[in-house]
Amino acid sequence: MSKTFKVKVNNTFEFDIDSHQASNLDTVKVSKSKSHVLQQNKTFHTEIINSDFNHKNYTVKVNNNSYTVAIHDALDELIKAMGFEVGATKKVNDIKAPMPGLILDINVKVGQEVKENDALLILEAMKMENVLTSPRDGIIKSISVNKGNAVEKNQLLIVFE
Repeated sequence: MSKTFKVKVNNTFEFDIDSHQASNLDTVKVSKSKSHVLQQNKTFHTEIINSDFNHKNYTVKVNNNSYTVAIHDALDELIKAMGFEVGATKKVNDIKAPMPGLILDINVKVGQEVKENDALLILEAMKMENVLTSPRDGIIKSISVNKGNAVEKNQLLIVFE
């Protein structure tokens, strides 16, 4: 059974190629990164300049012209559609109270730069202190509560820029 791949060159040209077509290319490996390709009676000298396997992006030189190539299969397309891409950045822009409680301490100020997992504030709930940490790197845009405030579940606490 042949597997189909979506290939995008220089973020401009997009086409499909199946594993049968790829395996039938007339190629001779010259070195670890260089190959000689014969296609429709024309010769091509190829070299892989850079490869990012996790993102399936490659820079390939063909007859001294460089091309950026992205290769994705059906599973990659499904993962992308579901939002589970490798290396996907977190897009959390606000912190809400996970439960009702009392704000014991606020460890940040508006305009402060924070790193992922930095302690933002302490919420007391059911006689337990819960440290709410930053889900991502960012800058504090606003703080909607003060020390000593009682908060409800899902109440907005902090907004990132």
